[in-house]
Amino acid sequence: MANAKTPADLTITPRDLRFGRGERRRRWWLNNDPVATAVYNALSVTFPKGEAFFIESVRRFREGVSPRLAEEIAAFTRQEAIHTREHVAFNRHVEEQGYDVSRLEARVDEELAVARGRPAIVSLAATMCLEHFTAILAHAIVADPKHLAGGDASAADLWRWHAIEEIEHKGVAYDVWLHATRDWNPLRRWWVKSHAMMIVTLHFVTGRTRGMLDLLAQDGLTGAGVKWRLFRYAFGRPGLARALVWPWIAFFLPGFHPWNHDDRALIGKVDSEFAAARLETA
Repeated sequence: MANAKTPADLTITPRDLRFGRGERRRRWWLNNDPVATAVYNALSVTFPKGEAFFIESVRRFREGVSPRLAEEIAAFTRQEAIHTREHVAFNRHVEEQGYDVSRLEARVDEELAVARGRPAIVSLAATMCLEHFTAILAHAIVADPKHLAGGDASAADLWRWHAIEEIEHKGVAYDVWLHATRDWNPLRRWWVKSHAMMIVTLHFVTGRTRGMLDLLAQDGLTGAGVKWRLFRYAFGRPGLARALVWPWIAFFLPGFHPWNHDDRALIGKVDSEFAAARLETA
């Protein structure tokens, strides 16, 4: 664990909240924009099964970790379990608007089946990479309020709440990876994690893009023009994908650790709204 750089005073605190129960949201809940809504809806569909996979992958390597990392794994598990519950509820709203998400879920099942068919260390590597994706996505969402501007209040709150907890636990999977590969030489560790990130990125980008286009097609929006609108949303304005490029590149640099960039100040921008829901972590 000598290479870990998680801040010594970091606290990972689950916040037990429920969003939008008994509420009917707009079909295009984000700024009445079908493209923006499809981006977040397609991501959300992946979360319940994906986060269960993250928990499973991390917990398989908890034996022999330091007491502090053991506590962080436990808090990470509680946070991810609550995230799963809330995205199940969010996805129910998506279906209530008439969207068929079965094809999106089937793709997630296929991707996870492939990962589970590999050695456990491969699942951990995939989890580490996907946790980096969620952390840098979370940073972008909180750092620039324009991403959720105009969204239905409970839906936007869910994404901001989820985001600060992803920032908070962004180093856990990576620290477990360092523990699991503690007997590897640095070059081997870098090669495996870099190779894993390239594969994960390919599947993540292609899979989620297909999901977004699937949802847009259900709105009657198809063709090259719609693909251009999605690309412009991702890399133009508001540029959610564009905001991820440099943090993604940083993953490949020597000496990388998620906490090389300490962005806990972003948590404070949102946390006060949810402080009453904090759970004890002991």
